[in-house]
Amino acid sequence: MKHLVTGACCVLAVAVSASARAADAKNGATVFNRCLICHSNSKGAPAKIGPNLFGVVGRKAGTAPGFNYSAAMKGSGIVWTDDKLKVYLAHPGQVVQGTRMTFAGISNPRDVDDVVAYLDTLK
Repeated sequence: MKHLVTGACCVLAVAVSASARAADAKNGATVFNRCLICHSNSKGAPAKIGPNLFGVVGRKAGTAPGFNYSAAMKGSGIVWTDDKLKVYLAHPGQVVQGTRMTFAGISNPRDVDDVVAYLDTLK
């Protein structure tokens, strides 16, 4: 019986790890290329149509220098954690109603995870 329980636990562990997928920052950089039309991503780069996203993780929303944010974004009270970025990137207008970001969002959850992993590298 002990071997049966141990074997079942091992099978379950393998199944869980196989279904889990680590975010891929390299793919996130590729997906982020769509964002480059509006956002810069290099330290010290000027804002474009949208703010520079270098160092966005951990930053309070509406505070990047050199960008004129909407009142909605400045007043959102958001701090850009990985979890908050994932929700925002999937549905920007729902998370911050009144944002000027017209992008509808990233529909593929894996791409969202990957973009956030990429943004985590921008430090």
